[in-house]
Amino acid sequence: MRQLIQLFGQLLAPTAHRFYRALDNPQLTQASVQKDICDRLIQSEYGKSLGIRSVADWQRVPIVDYEALAPWILGEQNQHPKRDRIPLTPEPILFYEKTSGSSGAVKWIPYTRSLRKSFNQMFCVWANDLIQHGPQFSTGKLYACISPQLDEANTKKDSSLSLQDDLDYLDGWLQWFLRPWLVMPDKLDRLRDPHLFKHQLALALLQAQKLEIISVWSPSFLQVHLNYIQANQKLLAKELQHKISRDRLQILAETKIPWTQLWSNLKLISCWDSANAADGANGLRSQFPGVLVQGKGLLATEAPMTIPLIEAEGYVPVLDRVFFEFEDDKGCLHKLHELSTGQTYTIILSQKGGLYRYRIGDRIQVTHWYRHTPCLEFLGRHQNISDLVGEKLQETFVRHILEGLNLEGTSFKSLVPVANPPHYILLLDSAKETPDILAQHLDRALSESSQYHRARLLDQLAPPQVLISPKIPEVLALYRVRTGSIWGGIKHPILVTSPINVALLQAYFSSPSP
Repeated sequence: MRQLIQLFGQLLAPTAHRFYRALDNPQLTQASVQKDICDRLIQSEYGKSLGIRSVADWQRVPIVDYEALAPWILGEQNQHPKRDRIPLTPEPILFYEKTSGSSGAVKWIPYTRSLRKSFNQMFCVWANDLIQHGPQFSTGKLYACISPQLDEANTKKDSSLSLQDDLDYLDGWLQWFLRPWLVMPDKLDRLRDPHLFKHQLALALLQAQKLEIISVWSPSFLQVHLNYIQANQKLLAKELQHKISRDRLQILAETKIPWTQLWSNLKLISCWDSANAADGANGLRSQFPGVLVQGKGLLATEAPMTIPLIEAEGYVPVLDRVFFEFEDDKGCLHKLHELSTGQTYTIILSQKGGLYRYRIGDRIQVTHWYRHTPCLEFLGRHQNISDLVGEKLQETFVRHILEGLNLEGTSFKSLVPVANPPHYILLLDSAKETPDILAQHLDRALSESSQYHRARLLDQLAPPQVLISPKIPEVLALYRVRTGSIWGGIKHPILVTSPINVALLQAYFSSPSP
């Protein structure tokens, strides 16, 4: 099997070598990509409406968000994606991927063959780097995230438009090559009940003794399933009585399951590990000592933006498939080769699926340079602010406050606003301090903000509360799934900017744990 994995690496090598050559000359590479994307824009109805005739007209293309492009994607009724072609690109649409992002609003992102090739190339470069410079893979057994479609009202309507699992991001030959190595339970993507989904996935993972790679989006998605295995170990062991070895049954029966013994071949967990996902990724690192927990870089439904490379010791931009512009805090735009080490910027991207000068809302910092190209670290969303009564809490400030609380060992943290009466609730999966003590510390720390302090003095804001439960990440995720999100890709922000549905929390905490 090791020889087959090395052969796979050799198949990917030409793509990787082309990418490395692009890193040596980012200015020339980006100019070529910009022209290619602009040529597509010129052929589109959108480009014609803007009067774009050459790349010299690029500055006339407006910088937009999804809402500005939605009528071009969904039609004037703004209800559902067009089936075959859209006015944004001359290429046919292969499918749409539904995403909600951190803001919660559902977006339909059109995928063309060229855009899928961008994801395909990103995967090839990443996989080649892992085979060349990563752990010595020997079994190749891989679990790639499959998210359940729990939004029953829209499932039938959406399933024909959206991809069904993470392999659909890749070209057909690569899907064919990878499928024999996949841990993929039959019909898992068709399950509608979240508990049944967790149960069937747990059975499949427990039977995958040679599992070597776990690839998920959010670390909380994997953590939910580990918690399920731990909480239901007797039931799972009973069902697996004659399906796994006696040794594995004994490991499964231990009071605190030693995960690295259960999957002794596991060498890599790929997941988000920056910004709001950092705590969850660190939690996985503590549960899986000796396993490489590698961040995915900056990867969105709209486009692949950065690739983690072991040799680069950071995240390099996908500069030969996506055209990047970067806005600094003064509103000035910079090209990739013009960035400065240590500076922070907001990304504006143009890709090969019909999104031009698209403000995706992600902030990055330039950490260092590799092969003449800047490496980019994801910092969080741009201008995430919660403002119930004028307190204007910012995400970076809240993150700093939470880092100062006694939350060692806590993997999930999210501060959410409540509209009536106006106040904040800090949601945690675990904590050493009591909720009351934490709430007092939180109130004092948030009062370092003069706007928050004024609102508290004027009784515009009630005192904050703290809720602690290991079930909180799952409850929030399932709520988001039922309102159109995809479970495996849900990001739990440090600061929620829209008031939470209090009935959701009350219904959970007033009922027995599921």
